[in-house]
Amino acid sequence: MNKKFWATTFTLSGTIIGAGILGLPYIFAKSGFLVGLFWLITIGAIMTFVNLCLGEIALRTKSRHQLSGYAGKYLGKWGKRIMFFAMIFGVYSALLAYLIGEGESLSKLIPGNIHPLILGIGFWLIMTLLIKEGLKGLKKIETWGVIAVITIIIAIFIKFLPQIQTSNLLILNQSNFILPIGIVIFALMGFTSISELREEIQGQEKLLKKAIILGSTIPIILYIIFAATIIGVLGKNITQVATLSFGPFMTILGIFTMLTSYFVLSFSLHDTLKYDLKTNKKTNTLITSIAPLLLYILITKFNLLGFSSVLSIGGVISGGLTGILIIIINKRAKQATKTNKNPEINMPINWLLIIILSIIFIAGIILEFLH
Repeated sequence: MNKKFWATTFTLSGTIIGAGILGLPYIFAKSGFLVGLFWLITIGAIMTFVNLCLGEIALRTKSRHQLSGYAGKYLGKWGKRIMFFAMIFGVYSALLAYLIGEGESLSKLIPGNIHPLILGIGFWLIMTLLIKEGLKGLKKIETWGVIAVITIIIAIFIKFLPQIQTSNLLILNQSNFILPIGIVIFALMGFTSISELREEIQGQEKLLKKAIILGSTIPIILYIIFAATIIGVLGKNITQVATLSFGPFMTILGIFTMLTSYFVLSFSLHDTLKYDLKTNKKTNTLITSIAPLLLYILITKFNLLGFSSVLSIGGVISGGLTGILIIIINKRAKQATKTNKNPEINMPINWLLIIILSIIFIAGIILEFLH
């Protein structure tokens, strides 16, 4: 394995590991850690499969696209519109959650009682400037950002291991069995970076399948360790942004996880507008940077949604719709490119499997809103 492989792996892991990890302990404490573990493994397997399907689509398609571009190519204009809505909804939900989380985290870390809204705006400004670094900056930030997250989570686990109470991990609340679905889907979403992986690993495409599998698995393992540590120590006394339940050391974890994903999501949104919708520079800036900022100010000023609510709603709607569309696109892409040589990733897919997975995603959306 070489630098390209690890850079590609960490780009996917860095996209996946974001605000979701900070919301998992709070939700798992309500449902029970074992319930959360069940959903992490189950949904994790499904999302890894979908990521591989998208990787195959990227390899089969000669032209460069983001999600809505693939949908337009293989499903037509309505497929493109639905995918664009799903992507925008998911990206904005994530960016909004990151801004809320960063503002609150920085306000705990920086002395002086500065309002979280001001610090969130400051974080937004720094990220907006970093986006101009492009793919080169993406590789640097993702690789070191993910290494930092892994290091911090392991250090947290080692530090608090003596304080973990097994009894806290065995508490169950059957009435909240479906509660984790939305946040778990959100926490495992990394679709927007798959097209970038195809670019990063160019020339060594045979390694892409392993990179996607490992890049999808790393977050699941880290989530389990992190949630088990927080719940094991604190039980049910956990804030919505979990790292705020501890001191500055834990807060740094939250800052790193949200920083890496914010960058990749903004960059992917910028590419979607540039390559798939052919928008001009001003429109790109408005949609990629200004709109999330205005939404953040509105939500924060009027206290319209909490951190967990943003994650759950964004997860089921964006993750569900995108997952369904990706597996359908994969089927269509196979048919459209069947005369070509088999790509380095070739996932088994048929209409029965598509229907089963679609039902699972739709059920997740319905259950989230009913609950």
